Amino acid sequence: MTLTAKQKNTYTLIAICVWIGLISIAHNFLAPYPLRIFNLSAIYIVLALSLNLINGFTGLFSLGHAGFMAVGAYTSALLTIPPAQKEMIFFLQPIVPQLANVQLPFVPALLISGLVAAFIGFLVGWPVLRLRDDYLAIATLGFSEIIRIVITNLQPITNGPLGLRGIPMYSTTYAVWGVAIVAIAFMVALINSSFGRCCRAIRDNEIAAQAMGINVAKVKATSFVIASFWAGIGGALLAHLQMAIDPMFFRFVLTYNVLLIVVLGGTGSITGSVIGALMVMIGMEWLRFLDGPLNLIFIQTTGAPGLRMVVFSVLLLACILFRQQGLMGNREFSWDAAANLCGKVRNFVKRGPA
Repeated sequence: MTLTAKQKNTYTLIAICVWIGLISIAHNFLAPYPLRIFNLSAIYIVLALSLNLINGFTGLFSLGHAGFMAVGAYTSALLTIPPAQKEMIFFLQPIVPQLANVQLPFVPALLISGLVAAFIGFLVGWPVLRLRDDYLAIATLGFSEIIRIVITNLQPITNGPLGLRGIPMYSTTYAVWGVAIVAIAFMVALINSSFGRCCRAIRDNEIAAQAMGINVAKVKATSFVIASFWAGIGGALLAHLQMAIDPMFFRFVLTYNVLLIVVLGGTGSITGSVIGALMVMIGMEWLRFLDGPLNLIFIQTTGAPGLRMVVFSVLLLACILFRQQGLMGNREFSWDAAANLCGKVRNFVKRGPA
């Protein structure tokens, strides 16, 4: 079944309205902790989309996302923390005078944090993107650690290993999900543009793409800078949700969590990144009961902290072993596919199994 453009636009508008309604219901009726997980899912959608642009659509194996998240988080925090709070935080060494009295609204600070992360991404990508495969992954991982160490030692600017406290709580439900929806719309438009087709051509065969006249170096650098921008935005949102950050928060494990979402959802799929983020964030919390005492029929435990991570890792390992392309592979949601699926279900209900 093929739907008309008008039908697709109507369904899209209905879906957006329904999703906005669900966000409003969650904001007003969910308890604080489930609401926090719900908001974290939105932030990880932004982060997964940014990493998927590099790894999934452009075919670059990058592991430096945590560094760009740290840049965005610290930039936004320093621009929004009130001057009086800064004076209390920087008690070992005063903050530099240029930042002491600066306080910007949330939206300008968020955009600046993304732009600063994009600039750092440009500086990092210029020498690093000459490498390929595992060498690129090691180099980006090294730069991520360098960024974290630099932040640790910039005591007059970042407060060093003590980190920043008292960050304004601007990452509300409407803010994080609004940014997530904008990020999804941006990625859909980007991937469906000529630039997105160039990214996929480089991913499939870099030599053939270069032979077809694509400026491979420029496309790679642009993709890396755009992904760094959204990583900075995601890091800023995370900082305003946590309300406290320090350099140890932005270790490699943070990149691993985002990479896990991308692999689970499907590299090269925007829909997969959204589904993967929701599954990982909600699934990890749903399995939290495993950390406490269990009273099964044949097994009783007094509590095994960390058991949920073991079970969750086994489930993910099984998914990767039996479906290596991820849940969505490189496919995307479409109204035509949804209509065909509904038609098959309707026919099955009418006729029954063969």
